[in-house]
Formats: sequence, structure tokens, C-alpha cells
Amino acid sequence: MGNMEPNDIPKAYDPKEWEGKLYRQWEESGFFNPDTCIEKGVTKAGAEAFSIVLPPPNVTGHLHAGHAAMLAVEDSIVRYHRMKGDRTLWVPGTDHAAIATQSKVESIIRKEEGKTRHDFSREEFLDRVGKFAQDSHDRITHQVRKMGSSVDWSREAYTLDEKRSFAVRTAFKRLYDDGLIYQGDRIVNWDPELQTTVSDDEIERKEEKSPFYYLQYGPFVISTSRPETKFGDKYVVMHPEDARYSEYAHGQQISLEWIGGNIAATVIKDESVDPAFGTGVMTITPWHDAVDFDIAERHGLDGEQIIGFDGKLLGIAGSFSGMPILEARKKIIDLLQEKGLVVKIDEDYVHSVATNSRGGGLIEPQIKKQWFIAVNKEFEHHGTTTTLKELMRHPVRPGGEITILPKQFEKVYFHWIDNLRDWCISRQIWYGHRIPVWYRKQSTDNSEQITNKTEDTEVYCGVETPEGEGWKQDPDTLDTWFSSGLWTFSTLGWPDENAKDLIAYHPTSLLETGYDILFFWVARMILMSEYFLNTQPFDTVYLHGLVRDGQGRKMSKSLGNTIDPLDVSEVHGADAMRLSLLSGTTPGNDIRLSDEKILSMRNFTNKLWNLARYVGTMSESVDHSNPEPKSDADKDLLQKLGTIVAGVTRHIDRYELSMAVDELRDFTWGDFADWYVETHKVEKNDTLLRYAFDIIIRLWHPFMPFVTEAIHQTLRLDKSEYLIIARWPEFDTTKRVIADENRFALVKDLIIKIRNIRAIYRIDPAVKLTVSARGASERTIRDNEEVFKRLARINEVKSFDTDIPTHSIPVQSGLLQAFLHLEGIVDLDAERKRLGKELADSERYAASLEAKLGNPSFANRAPEAIVTQTRTLLDETNVKADELRGHLASIS
Repeated sequence: MGNMEPNDIPKAYDPKEWEGKLYRQWEESGFFNPDTCIEKGVTKAGAEAFSIVLPPPNVTGHLHAGHAAMLAVEDSIVRYHRMKGDRTLWVPGTDHAAIATQSKVESIIRKEEGKTRHDFSREEFLDRVGKFAQDSHDRITHQVRKMGSSVDWSREAYTLDEKRSFAVRTAFKRLYDDGLIYQGDRIVNWDPELQTTVSDDEIERKEEKSPFYYLQYGPFVISTSRPETKFGDKYVVMHPEDARYSEYAHGQQISLEWIGGNIAATVIKDESVDPAFGTGVMTITPWHDAVDFDIAERHGLDGEQIIGFDGKLLGIAGSFSGMPILEARKKIIDLLQEKGLVVKIDEDYVHSVATNSRGGGLIEPQIKKQWFIAVNKEFEHHGTTTTLKELMRHPVRPGGEITILPKQFEKVYFHWIDNLRDWCISRQIWYGHRIPVWYRKQSTDNSEQITNKTEDTEVYCGVETPEGEGWKQDPDTLDTWFSSGLWTFSTLGWPDENAKDLIAYHPTSLLETGYDILFFWVARMILMSEYFLNTQPFDTVYLHGLVRDGQGRKMSKSLGNTIDPLDVSEVHGADAMRLSLLSGTTPGNDIRLSDEKILSMRNFTNKLWNLARYVGTMSESVDHSNPEPKSDADKDLLQKLGTIVAGVTRHIDRYELSMAVDELRDFTWGDFADWYVETHKVEKNDTLLRYAFDIIIRLWHPFMPFVTEAIHQTLRLDKSEYLIIARWPEFDTTKRVIADENRFALVKDLIIKIRNIRAIYRIDPAVKLTVSARGASERTIRDNEEVFKRLARINEVKSFDTDIPTHSIPVQSGLLQAFLHLEGIVDLDAERKRLGKELADSERYAASLEAKLGNPSFANRAPEAIVTQTRTLLDETNVKADELRGHLASIS
């Protein structure tokens, strides 16, 4: 847009006119790339590095409000460090999100064509998924740009691109060669619908009401919500110290009648049983329950598969064989009732059901041969014997290299690590990183599909496809978190440990992500970086909360309360969306977002633009590099400028973005717009006005990049071509004057109190008043007389020596005192009566609210929101009463 004459500056800021154009300018300038900043002298080659990787959004659709919050936080921090002169790198990318993406495509094919992936060859299906992922990627990168994110697009990565795929294969092979990846039969979370395993972290538990059955198992009563798993139950387990069952010995066999007839059950004593739960006795189904599997492992018990991988009962179920489990459940109970083995049924039992968060299918625990990472196995690591679990612990411990914000999530992190099982990394889907293991039968018959090692099988694990004939690759793919666990260093050139970016920017400075994937992703990255590079992946973890609506509810289509960041940006501008997500937000706490909040931030964007229009009326030829204060108002502004620069800088350094935004907003709207601009209209100091506004615009740029860049290019307050490379304000301490006895602060407070008196006594705004003052108070007011008279709507300032002027009331601000003349303007007798009546009404109302809150039936039974509202009303009423008492005292 270039330089404009002041009168040419549009009256309103139009985001649509500016945002697309400005982002193209930024991107084409190359300044998102730290190498360009160094080449063009914006950043010194030896400057401190600040690096961050974008948590890669899944290529399953488009970005939501949570992603917008992530982008707003990260871009604010990145722009700040770039302006500070740091070598600043922000690596963008997307995640192939194997299960989620494949599930999405399968759903589309099923809905539109009535087909499954098995109606296509693996290559044909993967081609379809790839096209879907590319379309989604394009939408996502468009949204990232719309939010103003200053990522280095030249370094964009994809978890399934060739460089990342090479890194994944390398990582797998190293772990495999070190004996930390193994294949074994262990219990896994199986999704019968998607026909794949699911990691523990991807399980979503949903509350469900269903019958709970108490069954007679020989001399014992057991309980279950899943009778369909009980066909193979031949072990009855109890605590070894449970006195109720002391007559039964470990290993003792008991003959009893069960679902399929008479069986021999074995007594097992195990300390994991809770004697206080139910009857203190349970049977176990090792094949279909993780806890039961652990008990069986400890005691060397066998187990039998009851439910097939298709979710239907197997031959062990006899006449129920082939039935889906939900269909069979009622019939099994009918049979047990006929046998007299049903003791009772609780119809109102509420329990949590495990579902696949990536596809929604019900999870069925199964024992299956899978690939695992051994997190508890000891190995030698840089001269120390350790485990992968320990590698995840040590950098987060007190005094470790990693800080988690907020700190309370450290306890959550350690609790999860302490209970971590071996990580199942194989998935029975087609989309994703295929496991780099190949098999070849030593016999000449290679017609059979080989999926694991046998005595007659040759196994090869490698980064590249093995040479020779007859090799067949393992059909499984890797868990998505395996590849995203490498993200901080695979994006910087690893496995080339001499890669320039890896040396320059790793460990990264910050990992900013939602607290809901602390375990999914953060822990995996710590594991991978510590194992492969012997260093932490990042110095600080900043966990933002979930985005909720204005009422604190989770956003969902069913509630109709979802907010699309792209829609908001189109209507109100990206800056308003960003500020809405930053203001009032602290690490780890959920973010409340509403239309009202967004509109408020849009209004502030307009306020900033209107301030620019006012500053634009000053001559551009004014050199504002060295402003000198001419008045108390000037000194007050310089003092506050120094404070706000230091405060915003300190808050961003501590990742307290909300505090930075809220304090800067209060300063901009209050101290600068409401006070200094108004005083400037009386006491013009154009140099200081432009100087201060230049600092304000630079302070706002990380949070509101578009409108501030538009103002910068319109007014040219700074010599930098783009605001993104303007220097972060470092307030000159010589300009941090100490306002004489805070004189202007006292004058401002006096003006506010006079305005309040005008409101209390309902004085017409057109009526100008007279004040009297003496001594030091008069001198202070005289030194600021024109500003004082304009802003307090005063007609005359009088002097007096001894006697207080009649028909006046005192107005006090610290040691500054004036008397406001009200003769002929306010009937003081009538005002005493009116204020007295209002005070009595307020006191009565406060008493009624106190009585209400003191009533236990209200305080304990009313909804929390109503009780809170009542307390707030009481506080407001008491404040009003105190004000009325003060006003009454002043005219008594």
C-alpha cells in the first residue's frame, strides 16, 4: 500500500484488503527463513537460536479452534524472538495420522461406493488415501497461512515423505538391532471394525449403562458385565490374605457346573485382587482382559481365545459360536438362569467402555502377535545401564533439562510413565510406514504369505529392501506415534547427525501443544530423542487447554457451538481470532471462546487502526527517535512506556502470553488512547506521540501481525521494510523519567473523581464547573491546567487562601486536593435525601442477600452458578453502599 497522506488512511480497517496481500509479502520476502534473515543482516550469524516445530495437524480434514489456539500461541512467541534478533526457526508440517486417515477414507468409500478397502489392491487403496491426504494438506496449509503463521515453508515436512520415511526405517532398525523391538504374543487393544490394534493412548472411554451380572461359580459368587467372555474361565482368583477364603489353597482344583457343563476350576491366590470389591473373588479371561493377562503371566496360566478378531464368538462357545457378542449376551444369561447360576442382575450398572478414539469402534482386548518396544528392558546407553522408561523420566525430574508448563502436569506425566507397558507399535492397516522387516522361507515354496518368523524362515530388518528373490515384507504398518516421535529431529536432517539444521537448532527451544496429547506425543518424543541423540528434544513444554464455548462446554456439532477459525477470520479478521484465543488464557487451562469475545477483539483492532489515523495526522517528517518530555503528561507516558515494555517482554519470556496481551491492551486503550491522545490534543508533542505509538505497534505485532503490519506500512513509523523484522523495543533507560511526585497520575485520578461526581449528581455534561485549590495542589493543577479543564469539563480554576469555598465539596487524590463548586448547580439537601434513600435500599438488599446465602437449604442445594451469582450481587451491592456512604460524607 506504501506511504499515504494522513487524509488518505481509510476510516476502517478491512482485514480482507490487507491479510492475503501482507502474508504474500512476508512469504516472498523470505524472512520466515532464518537463513535469509542472516544473509540480509537482519539477524547476526552468531545470535542465540530459538527453534520450534509445529505439532503436525492430521491430514484428515481441516483445522479447528484448538489448532487456531496452537498457531496463535506459537506464532506470537516466534515473531517475538525473530524481532529480538534471535536465529528463529519454526518448522511446519503435517501428520499422515495412519488410522484416522485410513478410517476416514474407508468411511467415504463405504458410504459413496458400498465397498471396503479389500475391494481394491493395496496400491490402489493407498493411492486413494494419498489423494485424500493431499487435498486435506492443501486445506490445512491454507488455514495456517490465514492465521498469519510465520513458519518457514521452505522446510515443510510430512511424516510420510521420503526423508521422514528414511528416518523411521533407520530408527526401527537401530532399536531392533539393540533388542528393544521384539515381536511377541501379548494382549493388545483390537478394533474388530477397523481390523487393527490400537495403542493404549488412543483408547477413549465412554460411560455406558448396562446390566451387571452376579453368577454362581461353584461355591463362589463372581460378577461381570461381559458373560460372553466366560466360556473359557477355569481359574478363580482371590487375595492370599482374604480370611473368607482361607480354606482354599493356591492350586486347589474344584469341580463345578458352568456354561458348557461340568469343569475343573483351579484356585489362584494373587495380591492384585481387591478383597473389598464385590465378593473379593473373580474368574479370569486371560485372552480378553489386560489385568487377567498379567495374572496369567505371573502364574504361568494358559488362556483360550473366546471371541474372534471379527467380534464373533468362536467354537469354544458351542451353540453360541458365530454370534456377535451383543447378540449372544442375552442368550447366554438365559442359559445360565436355566441352570440356576444367576444370583442377581443389577440393571443400573454404569461402567466405562473402551472405544477407538480414531474410528469410534468398540475395543476388544485380544492376544495377538505384534511388534513391541520394550520400555522396561535394560540396555547400555552411553556407558550407563538404563531402560527406555528411565530415559523418559530423567529429563523431566527436578533439575532436569525439560520444564513442563503448567508444573502440575509433571505429576500426571510421571504417573503415566510409571504405569507404562511395552509399546505396541504395529497396526493391521495399509496406510502408514510399513514395518521394515522382510521374511523369506528357506524352502523353495514361497507361495505362502509369511508374516512372522518360523524355524524355516529367514528374517531381514533393514533400511532398504533386501536383495535377492523371495522376500516378502511384513504387511503391518507402524503406529503413527512412532514417526511423530522423531519429529523434532527428523525435520532437522536426522539421521544425518552432521546435518546443519540438526546442529544449529536441536534441542528445540519449545514444544507447544495441547495437554490432551501429553502422553501420545510428548513422552514419545522424549523417548526417541534421548535414545537416538542422548539429549532432550526440547527445553520447555507449554501445554494449552481445550477450546470451549463461552459457557465452558466442549465444542461439538450436536450442540451447534463450534467456531470455525476460517469463518471468523473471514468476517472479523485473523487478528481478532488470535487475540480471542490468547486473552484470558493460561497454560493447562481450557480456553473459552465466544462470539462476544471475538467481537470485542475486533473492536480493539479497529481502535488500534483509529489511533493510527490520529497519529497519521502528525507530520511524517517528525523525527521521533529522541523525544523529550515537555509536560507532566509526557513524563507519565514515558514512565509507563518503560514499564509496559519491560512487562510484556518479561511475560513473553515466561510464556505468560495472556498477561502480556491483557496488560498491553489496558495500556493501549487506557493510558495511551484515553489519556495521552486526549492530552496531546491540548499539549501537542508530536515527537513523543509517534515514538510511543511506534513502540506500541511493535509490542502488538507478535499477537496482531496483520493490522500492525498494515499500520507500519501506512505510517512508516520504523525504517524497517517489514514489521516482522523490526527490532523488539528495548526501552532506553535514559528515557525512563520519574514523573515529579507522580503529578500527572494524581491529576488523572482527580479528573476521574470529578467525572464520577458529575455522574452521581447527574450534572449535565454541557455544564462546566469551577474548582478552587491552594498551595502545591494549585501549582500542580495550574501546570496541567488546559488538560485538566478540557478533560474534567472545568470552566475556571480559582485560588483561595484560608476559608474553604462555600457550596463546594472536596475532591482528593493523594496530597492533591481541590474543591468543586456546586452552588446553583446541585441542590445538596435534595441530594442528601436521594443518596440516603439509595443507601438504605442498598443496605436492605445486601441484608437479604446475606440471609439467602446463610440459609443452608439455598447454599447447599441451589445450582453452583446461582450461588456464585448471588455472592457476586452481594459484593457489588456492598461496593455501591460504600460509595454512597462516601458521597454522603462529602456533602454532610
